Amino acid sequence: MVTQFLPISDFWQAPGPILDVRSPSEFAQGHLPEAVSFPLFSDEERAQVGTCYKQQGQETAIELGLELVAPKMVGLVKQAKALAPERQVRVHCWRGGMRSGSVGWLLATSGLDVKLLQGGYKAFRHWVRATLATARPIIIVGGMTGTGKTDILHALRDLGEQVLDLEGLANHRGSSYGALMLPSQPSTEQYENLIAEQWSKFDPQRPVWIEAESRRVGTCRIPNELMGQMEAANTLEVVRSESERLDILVDVYGQANLEELIAATERLRKRLGGLRTQEAVQHIKRGELRAAAAIILTYYDRTYRHDLVRRGKRIPKLDVSAMSVLQAAQRLRCQVGDWGWYSS
Repeated sequence: MVTQFLPISDFWQAPGPILDVRSPSEFAQGHLPEAVSFPLFSDEERAQVGTCYKQQGQETAIELGLELVAPKMVGLVKQAKALAPERQVRVHCWRGGMRSGSVGWLLATSGLDVKLLQGGYKAFRHWVRATLATARPIIIVGGMTGTGKTDILHALRDLGEQVLDLEGLANHRGSSYGALMLPSQPSTEQYENLIAEQWSKFDPQRPVWIEAESRRVGTCRIPNELMGQMEAANTLEVVRSESERLDILVDVYGQANLEELIAATERLRKRLGGLRTQEAVQHIKRGELRAAAAIILTYYDRTYRHDLVRRGKRIPKLDVSAMSVLQAAQRLRCQVGDWGWYSS
């Protein structure tokens, strides 16, 4: 079997699982979206080799690396074959150097067809930056908290539209309550990787629908390249009655842990005010989530209106009160077509 270096565009298209041979901490910081952690060294071993390199030079560091890897070789081959029943794998490290080269040689010698990423993860990160800077037509969907923007975006996706779900990729709903009932968030670096992967797949001739967001979605920061495009994009505001918004919020957060709801409310104390915060907390303790949400909306609505004034941008409104999520999505798609923002 042969070992072949491929640029990122061809590497993406090649068959077989992607094996990231960097250390576990490097993988956790950021990795190719489809990659499997397949570390040649543990974090501790990588640190040992690095220290040896600095203190005793490359040759001694290589010898230490070989000593550390030797007992693992059979296990690495067995693991790779279990992951790749078709005997085809893609392998990369940080710069496409010794780690991926060594693993590539081992796996190829063991009968696997191996493709290596030219330039490694570092080259991939350059690709991420370039991809995020690629212009796409965008439609921004704004609206006050509780208008169901995310569900409308998902319905638009079901209708065949191109949708970038920034909150879904971040595992966060973008408010003080945004992390409730969701998995932990990726690092900002990994968030960029996930966005870039989707961004590269969109048809440049068709618009991408994105929910209006601040620069941070929880702990994840929206890439500057994308944020600049979003701020310049056509934007509409979805409007629903307050009663419907409260229904949506209770439906979303009704299953959350009450102590976590209280903690999220307490984080708003400085902005919501001490008295209103205490009232909201008491409602939550009594299970009166609708009453609590009505108090909390006073803060989020004020913040939303302030942001509109700050932007100084006139945004057309679409009232979708009494509409189902699907009906609202269909209304949005039809309306932006009438405005000349989109034609199918």
